[in-house]
Amino acid sequence: MNDERANAERANDELSLRERKKRETRQRISDIATGLFAERGFDAVTVAEVARAAGVSAMTVFNYFPRKEDLFLDRIPQAAELFAGAVHDRAPDESPLAALRRLALRLLDERHPLSGVGERYPRFYRIVLASPALRSRAREGVEEVERTLAAALAEAGAADPQLLAALTVAAYRTVYLTSARRLLAGDPVAEVARDHRARLESAFASLERASIEG
Repeated sequence: MNDERANAERANDELSLRERKKRETRQRISDIATGLFAERGFDAVTVAEVARAAGVSAMTVFNYFPRKEDLFLDRIPQAAELFAGAVHDRAPDESPLAALRRLALRLLDERHPLSGVGERYPRFYRIVLASPALRSRAREGVEEVERTLAAALAEAGAADPQLLAALTVAAYRTVYLTSARRLLAGDPVAEVARDHRARLESAFASLERASIEG
């Protein structure tokens, strides 16, 4: 029995090490690509150039990132996972909207990239705005997050999960874009963050009221 347990622990350690190395490789490729995109513009850089700079093959890049746009917008899967996870992992007495509100505020407090608020994010926005391909992929990403959230809300027993997901994502996106525009205009990050929090609180309060009234 002890041998079996030891073998299982070794297998888990090896799996964890492989997964950690994969995550590190993925992040390194994304970071290198982001640097190239910032320097030369997204549309001027090829996947082959990213692969050479990262010391990997183009096939390896595509193994981690199915599309070139995903090299830069690499957090779309994480966004979908976080939104769905907030619903799945909420406390028994916590509503899905309360859990999503808590997540949104935590991302802001952590200055997580998905909050969109921070000193370095104007550069990110400028790269996206300069590329039609990235803007299109960003819109697709919003739809992917919405679909994933709707599925999670359906599992949670929401009365109209598609509508609730659409409204929640639209509210979050509206607050996000407002803050992005202000940061691009040069507004102080602390001021933007304070207003971002207030708008999130207001948006989720409106969603809660609509949910109760509905």
